Amino acid sequence: MKITKDTRISKILEEKPKAVKILIEVGMQCIGCPMMSKETLEQGCLVHGMAKKEIDLLVKKLNQIK
Repeated sequence: MKITKDTRISKILEEKPKAVKILIEVGMQCIGCPMMSKETLEQGCLVHGMAKKEIDLLVKKLNQIK
């Protein structure tokens, strides 16, 4: 699965459970929040104050998960 900014957070966690650790490390402490089933990665990151450049790095890191 290729993760993009438009991938829903719930889909990322479904496909790559190891992503939980990375998301928590970047400040997305709300894993399990009802909004994550509706929010894209970019939406969730912006709500948590991440800059666009940081989101690009996060996408890259998430895609490196095996």
